[in-house]
Amino acid sequence: MTEPLFRANAYRTEAFGVVVAHTPEGGVVLDESVFYPTGGGQPGDSGHIDWSGGAMTVATTVKGQGAQIALVPAEPQPLPPIGMQVRQTLDWPRRLRLMRMHTALHLLSVVIPLPVTGGMVGETRSRLDFQMPDMPVDRETFEAHLSEMVDQDLPVTDDYITNAELDNQPSLVKTLSAPPPRGAGKIRLVRIGQGADQVDLQPCGGTHVARTSEVGALRLGKIESKGRMNRRVYLHLDD
Repeated sequence: MTEPLFRANAYRTEAFGVVVAHTPEGGVVLDESVFYPTGGGQPGDSGHIDWSGGAMTVATTVKGQGAQIALVPAEPQPLPPIGMQVRQTLDWPRRLRLMRMHTALHLLSVVIPLPVTGGMVGETRSRLDFQMPDMPVDRETFEAHLSEMVDQDLPVTDDYITNAELDNQPSLVKTLSAPPPRGAGKIRLVRIGQGADQVDLQPCGGTHVARTSEVGALRLGKIESKGRMNRRVYLHLDD
């Protein structure tokens, strides 16, 4: 398996790792990774790795076999040999934008407390699909509520519960289209706020900023009908 270093510290931008496998598609699997793999609507990280005698641009990162994480180059190129130590360097500006947007989508799910049927995290524009039969009309109130939670500078933390504990609290699962993975025996929860100031708690494997103030200025975009019972809501970062 690949140790997901981003899980313990989403702000870590560099690390060493040892090549443990190559994928049939021409990717590299390391024993530990600062690169987040595509999942939960969040794109895989990019950046580069280098080693004695070579370097590789990482175009994206994906989940491999089992618990492996594979770094994928933009085009076929020579790979570091198995057993070689490499230095990983994350495209940090891109990752930070994705962390801000992913956290912002959690806030959007607070502002619109309806079941989520899909979503996508982008660098400056993201979306959530809601089980929403009617078009919302009070956009100004939604935006004001988002800004209020950002300005509150709420802490964003995580915790873990067992599968059985989640089964006893089904209301924690907001996203109908992507139930939390259960293979590891424990499920990660992301919490926004603490105590009386807690605004959100839900299963999530993505990367997030440490405090809501880091999200920055948000703006609601288009709201589209995606069928009789679904609406797609876009969210933009304005800085």
